[in-house]
Amino acid sequence: MNEDWLPLGFRWSGHHCGLKSNSDKPDYSLIVSDNDAVAAGVYTQNLVCAAPVILCRDRTPGSRTRAIVINSGNANACTGSQGINDAQKMAADVALELGLEAEQVLVMSTGIIGQFLPMEKLSVAAVEGVKKLRCSSAAFYEAANGILTTDKDRKTACTTVETSQGTVRIAAMAKGAGMIGPNMATMLAAVTTDANLSQGDVHGILKKAVDKSFNCISVEGHTSTNDTVLLLANGQANSHPLTGNDLAGVSDMIEQTLIKLAKQIPADGEGATHLIEILVKGAASIEDAKQIAETIGGSNLVKTCVAGNDPNWGRIASAAGYAGIDFDISGFKLRLNQTLLFDGGEPCSFDAALVSKSMAECDSVLIEVELNEGDQQARIWTSDLTTAYVMFNSDYHT
Repeated sequence: MNEDWLPLGFRWSGHHCGLKSNSDKPDYSLIVSDNDAVAAGVYTQNLVCAAPVILCRDRTPGSRTRAIVINSGNANACTGSQGINDAQKMAADVALELGLEAEQVLVMSTGIIGQFLPMEKLSVAAVEGVKKLRCSSAAFYEAANGILTTDKDRKTACTTVETSQGTVRIAAMAKGAGMIGPNMATMLAAVTTDANLSQGDVHGILKKAVDKSFNCISVEGHTSTNDTVLLLANGQANSHPLTGNDLAGVSDMIEQTLIKLAKQIPADGEGATHLIEILVKGAASIEDAKQIAETIGGSNLVKTCVAGNDPNWGRIASAAGYAGIDFDISGFKLRLNQTLLFDGGEPCSFDAALVSKSMAECDSVLIEVELNEGDQQARIWTSDLTTAYVMFNSDYHT
């Protein structure tokens, strides 16, 4: 029986097929809709993009998508024409087992760049993966585990929303801990919903949600070759396409679901000890606010002072100042964990030891910048920079 929070008409599986030779963790995942689903995708902006990205761009948006196959441990990136053929073969193998057309299957890959896929293992995995398909929370979580690489923990977010046509369910999974930067340089994510959405609506909903979530996170600003977010909506919850307030409500809930998912990525940044939330308010435009926030979040000096629980506000103020956005320093305020540190061009008196303690005792840190240039704001999330991050990435073979 379907569990209440799982979207109707979807099945999942995840298992180990041998791509991760140094562990027995799942490395092959399937997501299957029992009927045709409308699909949309948002992809990396890196010009050096992986074969699965090329395949998915060609197949989305679409109205007859039935499955997503995902492997971890090998990115199938920078692999030329063979990589394209292998991505197509991955889709065709799954389609054969499900009785579908190959074009109805989307592909995502993640892992080491520049190595060819062991297709003999993946062809066997397609058979096993289809056999293991279930509509259960255990199967959903196994699929979420199967897409991980350097992640410490799986990343999932699920919710429901009421419409005039009944309950809509949304379930999403993601992977990502390193090579994380804004502008759809994030990770892999698959979003499933049983909402009845038109093909014309689904891409706009996904693009808006990604702009407010995955495009607002960063670990080190590195744009990956494989980044993909896919949304499948199979319509089983509603008899007719959603419109008006129903459509707006589902769109907003997809956005909130992706924000919950996105925040888990910098929180799990390789070696990270803090999630850093940066809120810039009072800007002349959203673009100005976001540029200042991203500049602060991209500063290694800011990241290291957070890692060391050091309320070194000068680094934050300096980063805001070189963001390339004009503002009057007399209207500039800076707070760290809600303590006012700088106001109107002058430092404020504060208990540095107490602020440091608040940073050390919490795995998240809030940086608030307030300008006097307008009423627009933006929020991003990033991670601190630790010795563990440097050590991990100096040893990780890419």
